Amino acid sequence: MTPVWLCWALWALPLTGPGAALSGERILGGLLRQLHLSQVPVLDEGDVEALVTPAHVTAQYVALLRRSHGAHSRGKRFSQRFREVAGRWLATEASTHLLVFGMERRLPPNSELLRAVLRLFQEPVPRAALRRLERLSPHSARARVTIEWLQVRDDGPNRTSLVDSRLVSLHESGWKAFDVTEAVTFWQQLSRPRQPLLLQVSVQREHLGPPASGAHRLVRFASQGPTGAGQGEPRLELHTLDLGTYGAQGDCDPEVPVTQAARCCRQEVYIDLRGMKWAENWVLEPPGFLAYECVGTCQQPPRPLPFEWPLLGPRQCVPSETTSLPMIVTVKEGGRPRPRVVSLPNMRVQKCSCSWDGMPVPRKLEP
Repeated sequence: MTPVWLCWALWALPLTGPGAALSGERILGGLLRQLHLSQVPVLDEGDVEALVTPAHVTAQYVALLRRSHGAHSRGKRFSQRFREVAGRWLATEASTHLLVFGMERRLPPNSELLRAVLRLFQEPVPRAALRRLERLSPHSARARVTIEWLQVRDDGPNRTSLVDSRLVSLHESGWKAFDVTEAVTFWQQLSRPRQPLLLQVSVQREHLGPPASGAHRLVRFASQGPTGAGQGEPRLELHTLDLGTYGAQGDCDPEVPVTQAARCCRQEVYIDLRGMKWAENWVLEPPGFLAYECVGTCQQPPRPLPFEWPLLGPRQCVPSETTSLPMIVTVKEGGRPRPRVVSLPNMRVQKCSCSWDGMPVPRKLEP
């Protein structure tokens, strides 16, 4: 009969060894397994230049992002700080609008970003235009609003990265909320000092028939245009956790170097996917992500131990909670490139714990 401890170990062993950082090879291996591939597909820039991501793919990716952000902030909502930043519309071209937020000194030092929410006030559609829409059903008279982070680059063309997307009704008005946590994270990791946060807001029609082909152009947000200012201006809500007060939740102090004498904690590590050659033209979203790693030491009990455990070693700092990483990748179906959503498990460390080397870590499963 198989020992109970061995049965436990079969499902509970950590996927990342003590002190081991997430590598590009591990991400690549997870992608190949998810897509049942033996090697990286051969894709050139021409395969993805004209590639359009369908609405259902965008919606699936955004849903997985929101789920990941919810898992990250769960249990911390009562200890977080709130700060609001006012934004302004910088430029408008057709159905695409550029929004800018000055971010200097907006994020408190020694803090962890839990969530960032963009709030836009959707203005009512004029009555005359609504009368023209009466022949449409409420389900059809809607548009898709997509939020992307815009990265201004000196060494090449600017890049955008999808962060949120949702449907809005043309029959409704009021504040609309978008999760832009990924955008603020990208800004923290990749932007130059004092560079503002740039968000690109696009409005497209969603499953609308020919009579309503231009209905999405009726969607407008307050403060757009030269005369709009003040009331209903765009707002960015920043929810952060004070690590000085709540560092016991498991995060390392970013201002203190991690040494061998430091206690077990979770350290911020940014993985730049666009810096990996194999990801070119294959990984469409995200451009990178915060993975975190477990570092530091654990207190060791006195010897001899009052019990015996097979292959028991010293206590190590290891991941005990993880979440998945959603991605949009390019795959070839019928010889044509198409975008597809995949979710790689155990890519983001949520919590670190001390465990015996050789002992299984009871891992909290994702919902």
